[in-house]
Amino acid sequence: MVFALCLGYYYSLIELRGRMSRKVFCSKFQKELPGLEKPPFKGEMGTVIYERVSLEAWNQWSTDIQIKVLNEYRLNMADPKDYQVLVDQMKRFLGLEEGTVAEVENAERGRKQ
Repeated sequence: MVFALCLGYYYSLIELRGRMSRKVFCSKFQKELPGLEKPPFKGEMGTVIYERVSLEAWNQWSTDIQIKVLNEYRLNMADPKDYQVLVDQMKRFLGLEEGTVAEVENAERGRKQ
């Protein structure tokens, strides 16, 4: 029993180490960095992100920049055109597509007092 528990713990550590050591050449930062554990969503784009975007870049997009783009440009996700704008901005921010990235962090563009 104890041996089985120790063996299970050992294999869990090996699995965890394998996940932590997965590296990708990040299209945003142009260097090798830890990658995502799994594709962020299904489909071709999820696979491309998994293979070419670092965990750090994805976290920046998904927890910060995406929200700023939605709010700054008042995108309506029920509108297919607005949804495509968000997808295009994601690709550009992550370095998967050429083009201008939306400006969302310029304090001078904000409300004038």
